[in-house]
Amino acid sequence: MLPIDVAAHGSRWRRRHPLEKALLGLGLTVTAVSLPPWPGGPLVAAATLAVLLGPAGVAGRQLWRAFRIPLGFCFTGALPLLFAVGGPAGLVSLAPDGPRHAAELLLRTSAASLGVLLFAFTTPVSDVLPRLVRAGVPAPVVDVALVMYRIGFLLLDSLAQVRRAQAARLGQRGRAAMWRSLAGLAATSFVRAFDRAGRLQEGLAGRGYDGALRVLVPQASLSWRFLAATGALLGTLIAATLVLKELYL
Repeated sequence: MLPIDVAAHGSRWRRRHPLEKALLGLGLTVTAVSLPPWPGGPLVAAATLAVLLGPAGVAGRQLWRAFRIPLGFCFTGALPLLFAVGGPAGLVSLAPDGPRHAAELLLRTSAASLGVLLFAFTTPVSDVLPRLVRAGVPAPVVDVALVMYRIGFLLLDSLAQVRRAQAARLGQRGRAAMWRSLAGLAATSFVRAFDRAGRLQEGLAGRGYDGALRVLVPQASLSWRFLAATGALLGTLIAATLVLKELYL
């Protein structure tokens, strides 16, 4: 399992209904994208961090290790806004409003990423997918998603084993050896993926698979207090952003 999946399975909010956490996490994400980036982005980011590190009980180090990846994408996406291509200033020049647009994009995307991480850190995928059938998603689509979710972990485990074996045989000593090891890793992973898929199909057939995977879903009921607190938090963020924007901008 990935560290974020391990954290989700051990989360304080694991027993809460996924819909509650989806409304909170995705609501914060939509709020970060929809509100003016200043002061909306910092307010939403601060509120999301407070929920993650407080009631949700996510460790700060785990959060940073997961957040630095989308944050890198946020920086990468904001950098091109600093430059203009063509025009009287030359082939490549600084865009007149580039820093402002880049800062706005960075505020929005980083705050929105925290909202998505809030849902990911508190809700295992295995709790969400089976419930999608009740929401109207076709059962075969959910079954394929569940199988791919499982195969993904198996492949990651296989990749780690092959890499350890290559390193033990000095397969990562030197550039030429690393390229040979990389090619071998890709070929071995391809073969093992087919082998895993075939064995999984045989296992399902042996258990009488009739077109629907039946899994146990943890029972959970909606908490109206939690939903009311979510609505109050989102409403407060919207009101505070609009008031501060009107007063100081």
